[in-house]
Amino acid sequence: MIKSMTGYGKAEAVLETGKLTIEIKTLNGKNSDANIKTQLLPKDKELFVRQLIAESLVRGTIDFFMTWEPGAGSAKQVNPDLVKEYFSQMKEIRNNLTSYRAANFGDQARMDNEMITSIMRFPDVLDNSRQDVVTEENWPVVEKAIREALQAVNEYRAREGEALYKDVTSRVKGILALEDEVESLEPERIQSVRERLLKNLSELEQKVDPSRFEQEMIFYLEKLDINEEKVRLRQHCEYFLDTIDGEPYPGKKLGFIIQEMGREINTTGSKANHAGIQRLVVRMKDELEKIREQSMNIL
Repeated sequence: MIKSMTGYGKAEAVLETGKLTIEIKTLNGKNSDANIKTQLLPKDKELFVRQLIAESLVRGTIDFFMTWEPGAGSAKQVNPDLVKEYFSQMKEIRNNLTSYRAANFGDQARMDNEMITSIMRFPDVLDNSRQDVVTEENWPVVEKAIREALQAVNEYRAREGEALYKDVTSRVKGILALEDEVESLEPERIQSVRERLLKNLSELEQKVDPSRFEQEMIFYLEKLDINEEKVRLRQHCEYFLDTIDGEPYPGKKLGFIIQEMGREINTTGSKANHAGIQRLVVRMKDELEKIREQSMNIL
């Protein structure tokens, strides 16, 4: 069964100091494009995680998130660089206010302490993410959670794939049914072309050699013949169904088959010369466009 490239998975790793949550979101993409959107993952583990993602998810635009929730007894760390930056900016603003400097001259130490107290209330100054959440000791637990999140993504993709499979295969079968209708109109089309040519000839009031006229008629009808297009379109539809049933990751190949199906449908439309067949061709194009849109999300 095919898989969708759209997916979502989540898992948690309970550590001594708190809870680590891993989330993975995927969308369709031509290749495997993994985005590690966390600072909690150690740099020496990033390559390993990217390899895990590529092996498990194969293809798509993949976003990897880690969030940390400290336990009740975990103390928050102060971000000293941020405190210094805030203090420097506030002090510069204060010193630029001449009237403020005059009013508080000689009381600078007290004001500095008050500023630092205020800065310590800023939410981003106390930062849990600065702690080494993921360590060598707890890495096996974290890795297990990552694998569980990847498994959850694949299960999500499989469920989405079932819906995609039903939709695109039913539409391909719909195109085959429309092709049957085209065949049923073929005798009428040929007769209509003959009658139109005979009518135009009679309006010219010209005598023609019946034998030569029949030869030219056959030559003209051969140019309008759509039998080859019908055969090839059927072959492409069958190949589409065989590919989606027989290959684990058929998405890219299906895109090429859809292009070939489109060529045959377009050529049928250009040769049809019949209003009823033209309407059927428009319906086939509509079905094929929906198949193309859906197939872009097939892994």
